Amino acid sequence: MIMNTEPTRRSRRRARFPLGCLAFSLLSLFLFLVMIGGYVAIPILAERVAGPVSDNLNSTQRIQYSMLILWYGDLVTTPLDANAREVDFSVKDGQGAGSVAAALELAGIIRSAEAFTVYMVYSGMDTGVQAGNFKLSPALSPIQIAQKLQDSTPTQVRFVILAGWRLEEVAATLPTSGLSLTQDQFMRATHAPKSKFDFLPQGIGAEGFLLPGEYVLPRVIQADELVSNLMNSMALELTSELRAGFARQNLDVFQAVILASIVQREAVVAEEQPAIASVFLNRLAQGMRLETDPTIQYALGFDQGLNTWWKVPLTADDLAVNSLYNTYQNLGLPPGPICNPSVSALQAVAYPAQTPYFYFRARCDGSGLHNFSETYDQHLQNGCP
Repeated sequence: MIMNTEPTRRSRRRARFPLGCLAFSLLSLFLFLVMIGGYVAIPILAERVAGPVSDNLNSTQRIQYSMLILWYGDLVTTPLDANAREVDFSVKDGQGAGSVAAALELAGIIRSAEAFTVYMVYSGMDTGVQAGNFKLSPALSPIQIAQKLQDSTPTQVRFVILAGWRLEEVAATLPTSGLSLTQDQFMRATHAPKSKFDFLPQGIGAEGFLLPGEYVLPRVIQADELVSNLMNSMALELTSELRAGFARQNLDVFQAVILASIVQREAVVAEEQPAIASVFLNRLAQGMRLETDPTIQYALGFDQGLNTWWKVPLTADDLAVNSLYNTYQNLGLPPGPICNPSVSALQAVAYPAQTPYFYFRARCDGSGLHNFSETYDQHLQNGCP
């Protein structure tokens, strides 16, 4: 008898179908897990290469830029030239990360502008690029260069002292100078300077001995170090020739600096400094009082009403102030300098003009120049109408 086997074959086919479906499902699940695992692993691997990814990126962007970081690899982490020196590099206001990257590549600081831009976006530093002047080197990795571009604060700053400033005026510029020290720290250092010189009497502060000029200094500097640097600069200017000139005027170095500080404050026009110095030297030689307003101004100190250390005009009461710096009452030089004089004022004292003058008075034309005279009557006649 022939048996019908068709149902049996269909049964077997039905039995095999669920097994194939399961295998397909398992394969799909495996591939899904691999994909998910890759999504998880890629950012982790990128972080090991270039640090954490920016919180500003969404999940898709994180995967995208993490993959690019892994793709560029050494172009992000390796310096262009490990033996290269620093070069100047400027970033303009409003310049974007891509433009900066292109300029860095053009300047030979990085190898790939594209890789650098990818890192900037990946790290979130693309929005933090600062305008300013930088010292960069191809010996730095692109990651290190990107970090430097986040801070335009220079490691060195230019510090200026104007001729004729007293110590307090120098201190007042510190908060905006870029130097990392306070006014109080500076003033304490000037009252008891660590620098010692043969011309500086014991216990005398730094007033008069901070050489005016422009200095390039480390942004992080101690007050004692700053004062020492400024005083050393003054000491270098006090050459043997200059000291010999002081000696010819019967002045030691300290006395000469005192007189130079007065000349500095009296002379509006530097060309008149030798003539003004001659007037004071003539007065000293004759035993006359110097009678100079800047010494009164120094004694009075800061004027709150006028917001200045140098009060103008002076009153009769001002001229009667009880102070050793009052040269209207006391003979000779005051006990110390009243400001920090320029080299030209020091030279004026060492090499004064040879004049018969004992008086000078500001001209009435606002030029800053003076009329000089031999006698007091002539001096009175030079007064403004």
